[in-house]
Amino acid sequence: MGKKVKKEVEPPPKDVFDPLLIESKTAATVVLMLGSSEEEVLAKACDALYKFASKGDENKVTLLGLGAVERLYKLISHEDPIVRRNAIMVFGIMASNHDVKKLLRELNVTNSLISQLVPEEDVIIHEFATLCLAHMAVDYTTKVQIFEQGGLEPLVRLLGSPDPDVKKNSVECIYLLVQDFQSRAAVRALNVIPPLLELLKSEYPVIQLLALQTLEVISKDRETRIILGENKGLDCLLNILETNEFSDLHVEALAVLGNCLEDVHTLQLIQQTGGLKKLLSFVGVSTVPDIQRNAARAITKAAYDSENRKILNEEEVEKCLIKLLEIDNDGLKVAASQAISAMCENLASKRAFGLQGVPQLVQLLSSDNEEVKEAAVTALANLTAASPSNVSAVAEAEGIEPLVNTLHAERDGAIASAATVLTNLATQEPFRVNIQSRGIMSALAEPLRSTNSQVQSKAAFAVAVFGCDADARTELRNAGGLGLLVELLHSKTEEVRRNACWAVMVCANDELTAVELCRLGALDILEEINLSTRRKNSFSEAALEKLLDNNLSKKYSQMGYLSSSNIITDGFYDCGQIKPGMKFLSLEELTMQELTDCRAIIFINAKPREEACATNILYSFVDFGLFIIMRKDFPYLSPKIMYIVFYVRKGKGKKEEEKMNEVTQIVHKVQDEINLENSRWLPPPDSVLLDYINDASRTILPLTTTREQVVALAQFVADKMGGPIERDKLHDFSWELHISEIALELKCNVVPIGKVKKGTFYHRALLFKVIADRIGIGCSLVRGEYNRAWNEVKLADDSPQGIPGLLLPPQEYIVDLMFDPGFLIKQGSAEADQYKHI
Repeated sequence: MGKKVKKEVEPPPKDVFDPLLIESKTAATVVLMLGSSEEEVLAKACDALYKFASKGDENKVTLLGLGAVERLYKLISHEDPIVRRNAIMVFGIMASNHDVKKLLRELNVTNSLISQLVPEEDVIIHEFATLCLAHMAVDYTTKVQIFEQGGLEPLVRLLGSPDPDVKKNSVECIYLLVQDFQSRAAVRALNVIPPLLELLKSEYPVIQLLALQTLEVISKDRETRIILGENKGLDCLLNILETNEFSDLHVEALAVLGNCLEDVHTLQLIQQTGGLKKLLSFVGVSTVPDIQRNAARAITKAAYDSENRKILNEEEVEKCLIKLLEIDNDGLKVAASQAISAMCENLASKRAFGLQGVPQLVQLLSSDNEEVKEAAVTALANLTAASPSNVSAVAEAEGIEPLVNTLHAERDGAIASAATVLTNLATQEPFRVNIQSRGIMSALAEPLRSTNSQVQSKAAFAVAVFGCDADARTELRNAGGLGLLVELLHSKTEEVRRNACWAVMVCANDELTAVELCRLGALDILEEINLSTRRKNSFSEAALEKLLDNNLSKKYSQMGYLSSSNIITDGFYDCGQIKPGMKFLSLEELTMQELTDCRAIIFINAKPREEACATNILYSFVDFGLFIIMRKDFPYLSPKIMYIVFYVRKGKGKKEEEKMNEVTQIVHKVQDEINLENSRWLPPPDSVLLDYINDASRTILPLTTTREQVVALAQFVADKMGGPIERDKLHDFSWELHISEIALELKCNVVPIGKVKKGTFYHRALLFKVIADRIGIGCSLVRGEYNRAWNEVKLADDSPQGIPGLLLPPQEYIVDLMFDPGFLIKQGSAEADQYKHI
């Protein structure tokens, strides 16, 4: 370990004051002597104060209270070298006290101390002036003062002093100063590397340690690392690691090497000289966790560069890191896991870790240490990204259950990474099913509630991934996750908002979930988002459209378009184009409004209202000994009602009275259901529309080709809506008056489409779409301007002559319902534009 820096002689007890040649027994008297004009008195008084202050912090405070600091400050520039030396010695001792340092800073003593660091000055002055500066350099303000007053140059020079205490104090002061980036650049310009490397050869461990700590700080700058390599500093560092005598310096030496490994050139240099192999071997055989942890951190830093990762992979760093995972030290496991995360950017390394490291990382997910758990799951997140083999390795290591459990971890990073790994695993169907069986959606509810944007984003993305399954959507709905998802739509973080929109889009695939999302306000929020050019994204638009697919009335009102997959059902209504920001009223609300001269609302309801009364319930006995209670058979019953049939097994030995009581109970239950159904508001039935659908089914469905069906349906619709209209007489077609008369007759703005006998473009297009959807003809409905609307169909043309059997891609046509009903206008043609706009 070498010699220690020289120690001072043990001071006498602090309660005894050292006598002066002149008579004085109290500190106050000695402080007063600092005002003497005699140099001998001043020198002896300073010497006495030095010995007094050396006895403890209490004595320093006493001298501070007696005003000794201000008097001594006047003496540190005294012309007598002994007085000057002794005064600086007192400052050097007293500066360790916080209150003394504060006063020294106010007196701006640093400038005077720096001026004493000239080469010709006494070595004792150098020792205590640098000691005082080292004490004061702890404070940021003093660091700035020393830098601005040019203190770095003499301090760097004094690193070569023959006195070990001067070296120690100078390097300690430099270490404190280079915490600031300006000082780091300045010492580099002053060529501090050679003297610091020379200090590594010192016989005093404290000097070696301070030199290494200083190198560790300044080697964070690339320029300094280059100079360090040019001065063979890497060899010095590796030599320290290879020397057992310097084992107490190994941690700091590795910290410096860790910085150096960030540079590709430096790493290549170490590799070429065999130093990298030695370094990894040293880490592998070491039994000191701090050394191994620093080595792992050095690898992490180096692995941020792609070329460095390649070099490390060539030296099989993966084996070293996997071995470190097995050591029973939490800090080391964290550092090794972080290094694995960084190395995963290299595909070869990712494959190597997948073969050997995944089981160890999965085991760490069950650690009681939350930091270990976070580091391990983060490594797994990087390992499984775009790697099917590693995904399989995690599943084979039985990692799914601990990953789901990690969603309840304490650290946000662990939760976010666990969600990431699970979504990576979900790319393979068997693993996705396995994860879903463990209640993934319920587990994701808590992360969705997090205030951490990273957790929110990953959790929302996981919902989007697992929400493709109907059971998973039901689980999320039952767990209250939909409300949390809707709240994330308000997020100011773009990634969170985008993933939440994505999840809403996926969850809206089934009607129940879509209805619940709308009830929670998702539709309104998405509409607001899409009005903002800054906040909207492709997923917000898709999510809005998906929700609107379960509310076609609103979709058509807002977007003016229904695709062939948007099937119009009973309860649909067309209230015209709604302005942005306006509330969309339900059909019931519109029905309750008073009659106005506004545009009539056209609604669809081909289902007759079910009659509900006790007489509809029939009692009958069957030969099999069963009682059957059945509602009257109505055509086109709602799927929610249909037939209600109860079977009551005829019990052996039951009395007739008991059987009748059982039947009566069932009757009451059926009646309650009927009453509940009747209590709901239902739109009035449209028997005419029902007849239209039945007629179309009977006459149009039997036609052999879709083209024939489209033409026939167009003629059918036109016939029901007032027949063909000549273009030049379109303005004479008084459909507005007709609609007004119907509304007046009904005393309501809501008009069933079957009542319309003189319909314009948008009436006919809506009726065409309704019937087409019922009989299986694919068509879209498009709203234009000035009461225009039209239907678009895709039809395959006949094969060209001479090429029988050739299938041509379908062409899109607009169906003429006004002028020449059944005429098909090719989309994009001049005729199509004329039909839409004229």
